[in-house]
Amino acid sequence: MFTNPEQFASATKTLFELQMMTFNALTSKAVQGVEQVVALNMATAKNSAEASIAAGKEMSQAKDPKEAMASLAAHAEPGMAGAVAYGGQLKDIIEDIRTEFTQAADTHMAEAKSTLSALIYDVTQNVKPGSENAVAIIKTAIDNAFQGYEQVTQATRQAVQVVEAQVAKASAQVAPGAAAKAPKAKK
Repeated sequence: MFTNPEQFASATKTLFELQMMTFNALTSKAVQGVEQVVALNMATAKNSAEASIAAGKEMSQAKDPKEAMASLAAHAEPGMAGAVAYGGQLKDIIEDIRTEFTQAADTHMAEAKSTLSALIYDVTQNVKPGSENAVAIIKTAIDNAFQGYEQVTQATRQAVQVVEAQVAKASAQVAPGAAAKAPKAKK
């Protein structure tokens, strides 16, 4: 087992630091992703408002209802194209977040495995006769801690996949709507 309590404290501290590094990396990636989505939403809202104002101005200057409807139809197609582009950009942001989450989690997982392997090695060295049960308990505790760490990482990956699937579903629903409305707008 550990020859002194400082070894155990050092190993525990290292594992805790790895967990905090992983948490900080994943949190940082999540915040960056939220910032990107907010920026995209703000730009989309601004563009939409400007397009609506321009469309309203054109419609108000129309000389008859037919001209007003033509103006409305002319603005519908770019609006749908913008919605499709928005979905694509949102999907790209989510995919980037997923990729960065996966890379950060995998990197920190490898570091944790290495640290745990070293910890288990230290635990099993210099075992005094009759201490086998204590070693087994410590190994089990370390294995359980690592399994919990893996479960948190897996849950994070699943959450990102769910968000990505929802974005893909929403984008798929917008895209057919744009295709269906675009020909009508030209008529």
